[in-house]
Amino acid sequence: MMRGTQIIGHAVASVAALLLCAGLAPAASATDGPARSNPAAVRLDAYWSPARMADALSEGPGSGLDTGSASPAVDGPRPGEIIPPSRSFDGIPQAGTFFWTDASGSGRTCSGSVVLAPGRDLVLSAGHCLKGYSGTAPRRDLAFVPQYHDGLKPFGVFPVKNNGVYVSQQYYDLGEHAGAAYDVAFAVTEPNQDGTRLQDAVGGVWLLTGTGYDHFPVRMIGYPAGAAKPLECWSRTTTWVSDDPADPGTFSRIACDGFVGGTSGGPMLVAWPGGWAVIGVIGGYHTGGNTPKVSYSAYFGSATQSLYRAATTGAPPAGPAS
Repeated sequence: MMRGTQIIGHAVASVAALLLCAGLAPAASATDGPARSNPAAVRLDAYWSPARMADALSEGPGSGLDTGSASPAVDGPRPGEIIPPSRSFDGIPQAGTFFWTDASGSGRTCSGSVVLAPGRDLVLSAGHCLKGYSGTAPRRDLAFVPQYHDGLKPFGVFPVKNNGVYVSQQYYDLGEHAGAAYDVAFAVTEPNQDGTRLQDAVGGVWLLTGTGYDHFPVRMIGYPAGAAKPLECWSRTTTWVSDDPADPGTFSRIACDGFVGGTSGGPMLVAWPGGWAVIGVIGGYHTGGNTPKVSYSAYFGSATQSLYRAATTGAPPAGPAS
């Protein structure tokens, strides 16, 4: 188990290399000239009314929903395991929720977090949340609302750019179960209604890769669909080797109560100098877990590094095979 400064010591070389390759300085850059109003954000701010946001449903099976998997019944609490409680709160600026409409016009939602990036415009989430929006797929009112709570949008609405969703090609090719180890996504956003870039408005968290599976303490944040406020829970991540051949791989596992549908994509955070760093997102094994008491994350390794570089350099996003 990695504790305290051991986490930082183990991670610093990996994160420094990743961010230097991306050309990212530790502090956000100044904005480039005066901000201008963004008409797309103005439209989405009007569309995503408090009522529409409250009615949005979780995307797919997500975290904490019983999908009827035929796997061995180990996906959940272990005998005698203590499950830390979650609590609702007003959130933090660097975490928020995506809203969009599905093909039938129903509102959908998943969680996400703002990660430090050269363009000051990047959100991290789960692949199963955003996989329908890479390539030339229609956006259908897709936007990110940081620190959404009680029907409020304290920092405004940030539209996701056209062709701005990045999910690995392996995830498309293998599918959300066989490709569970690649269940990570990035979304590149446009400025909000006032023309302010996302990271300039709310800051961001460091993205850590190659740091192992075991971390303590971990602060997990997620937005249950239809809830007025997000949840947070303090726990630890441990190594989980899949017992389900349909969802192969090794994942981070965390016990926290109450993380139901909609929390998918929510960050698993560790303390980092000056703020927070993210070491996982709710997803991966069984798209985040079949019970609300235990969640999972795909491992943040070389595949996540490659995806981050693609999103920050403007490379063409992957997409489903034709």
